[in-house]
Amino acid sequence: MEFLCYHRDRPGSLHLREELLAAHWSYMDRYAKEMIARGPTLADDGETPTGSVHILDLPGPDAARAFAFDEPNHQAGVYRDVLLRRWHNTLGRTMWDFPGGRSGGKRYLVLGLGAGQAADIALPPGENELVAYGPLLSDDGDTWLGTAALVRAPDPETARALLTPDRYADIEVHNWQFGGRP
Repeated sequence: MEFLCYHRDRPGSLHLREELLAAHWSYMDRYAKEMIARGPTLADDGETPTGSVHILDLPGPDAARAFAFDEPNHQAGVYRDVLLRRWHNTLGRTMWDFPGGRSGGKRYLVLGLGAGQAADIALPPGENELVAYGPLLSDDGDTWLGTAALVRAPDPETARALLTPDRYADIEVHNWQFGGRP
């Protein structure tokens, strides 16, 4: 089962995040084979972390919760909250298979939080600009809760336009970059 985990940083936690970098990497190394995509979200300066995205293939909801809540930064209070949702890998590939590569262009995490009738299930035009794409689902996989995408786009407005605006309670767009050990 695939899951999206988005840890959002607590304001003022950058120093603690930096102190825990080795522990974070050590923890993430344990999940290297399960990773579909990963990387930090960043403030408008393009450098200051604001969160951490991980999309993984795990045995089930209990394993996903363990991944999210046992993470060293979470345990130490770096994060203010965690969005953890079952997810479906509509592209069927990992970020390492993205034809656009690790660099070049701006990258974004787009989260459409919705309820009711599913929207944006089919791939939008410009598939080669999508790093990852798929619906957010309930733990049992039966209920659509939104859509998540990692995308290369010229600006946040273009990234946001991937999703149908009136089908979501909120659409968030965050600067994002490819993750993994430097």
